[in-house]
Amino acid sequence: MSAPTSTTAPAAADAAADARRARVVPTILTVARLTLQEASRRKVLRALVVLTVVLVGLSAWGFSRLTAEDPTMAELTSGQARLVASQLLNLVMFGLSLIAALGTAFLAGPTLAGEVESGQALALLARPVRRWAVLVGKWLGLVAFGSGYIAVAGLAQLLVVQLTVGYWPPDPVGALALLAAQTTVLLTLGLLLSTVISPMASGIVAVGLFGATWVAGVVGGLGAAFGNSGVAAVGTWSRMLLPTDGLWRGAMHGFSDPSALASSFGAEMAGFPFLGFEGLSLAYLGWVALWVAVVLGLASMAFGRRDL
Repeated sequence: MSAPTSTTAPAAADAAADARRARVVPTILTVARLTLQEASRRKVLRALVVLTVVLVGLSAWGFSRLTAEDPTMAELTSGQARLVASQLLNLVMFGLSLIAALGTAFLAGPTLAGEVESGQALALLARPVRRWAVLVGKWLGLVAFGSGYIAVAGLAQLLVVQLTVGYWPPDPVGALALLAAQTTVLLTLGLLLSTVISPMASGIVAVGLFGATWVAGVVGGLGAAFGNSGVAAVGTWSRMLLPTDGLWRGAMHGFSDPSALASSFGAEMAGFPFLGFEGLSLAYLGWVALWVAVVLGLASMAFGRRDL
């Protein structure tokens, strides 16, 4: 009678494992949907809407005044006019990326750590649900929220520039995709931080690192422009450790007019924070994907070991 028992036990274990794996994908999608709904109801969304409306409104007024003061801007007949339009667009888009960074960083912390502190996570995880599946679901929901915001707000800003000065960037889709990737990087970091520190602290640290990386990128660009390899390495390493500034510079390249840049500036202006001379290589984009996967994996491990 022992043979049937030994045969049946592994089969039952395999069936149970298959059943658990079959529940993972629906769990991830359900948590992502709930996270997206929760993010849309938070006060952060209202703050994002208000800040975006103010930014778009001010940029529309500024661009309209620019065309009123300088008639050549209205038709963009010269390379200089196109250069001014693209640089102003980069400046406004940096404000948009900063708003997105603030919003997603302060959403990521409360989404996970807030539920742990309030006890809501314990009620969910008391069921046969894997912690990593919950974390990935929340990450997907936040990515959808951040990417949707970038797409809508970015398109609105591009339309404002098109209607006021007639400028349309050479690669708007790629540039907005890089801004969405920048948002994804920052919220992934925010999720990792929220597994070890408080929600408010995780948002502050994430935004602080975002700003520090941008400053390091400017310093590195100035070092490269003046031929100082040691200072230039600051920007290179900062973009590897936290890819937000690298993605931002790739987005600037998509928003900028390449012919106007080439005719107006030389290599010594590569350190200027709102000039995008070069696009991103496939190797760097691969590094960004690997970075996100590693940080998300670390967040999953930390969340799995956290006491609830």
